Amino acid sequence: MNRIAKDWTGNKKATFVTLGASNHSEHEREKHDFYSTDPSTLEIFLKMFLERDKNTLSNEIWECACGQGHLSEVLKQHGYIVNSTDLIDRGYGIGGIDFLQYNEEINCDILTNPPYKYAQDFVEHALNIQRDGNKTIMLLKIQFLEGQKRSKLFSKYPPKYVYVNTKRQTCYLNGDMSRKMSSATCYCWFVWEKGFKGDPIIKRI
Repeated sequence: MNRIAKDWTGNKKATFVTLGASNHSEHEREKHDFYSTDPSTLEIFLKMFLERDKNTLSNEIWECACGQGHLSEVLKQHGYIVNSTDLIDRGYGIGGIDFLQYNEEINCDILTNPPYKYAQDFVEHALNIQRDGNKTIMLLKIQFLEGQKRSKLFSKYPPKYVYVNTKRQTCYLNGDMSRKMSSATCYCWFVWEKGFKGDPIIKRI
């Protein structure tokens, strides 16, 4: 296999197709088991993370479970170059790309709402392929803080911040904005910065 440029700014589509595509993924999920994220959820987080708390993101961001592009479009509106992929082709970005099979080192931030069943796998894999200083930002249930299995993850890769949503966030079944799903679940934006060691800071948004 010819390696296409390892630099993130190279031929991204060809790199993804060569290294990440799979017809029989180990991590396939139901095509219609899909709950999209309300774009306002990300808008609120960015306002707090960037404007209030004066953090930064890399110029290029990988949205590796992009669905129909709700989060990608928000990031683009904020001026970021967004590389959008998903295992399932939902008509946005590059479909058929299994993030968990992509093993090249990257030099960019990753931001997504991963499939919850594979949330820990997404977090670990993102941090394993990133360079020091890159951020992994994922929208996860607050229950992600629990469990012995994840305690090992937090020991190796402690999050730098956890932004807790004080209002319940809306999910949309199969991306249908007309089918608003009420939720009793608390979601948080977990922010990892590779190389960070210390205790996470909990913030309310």
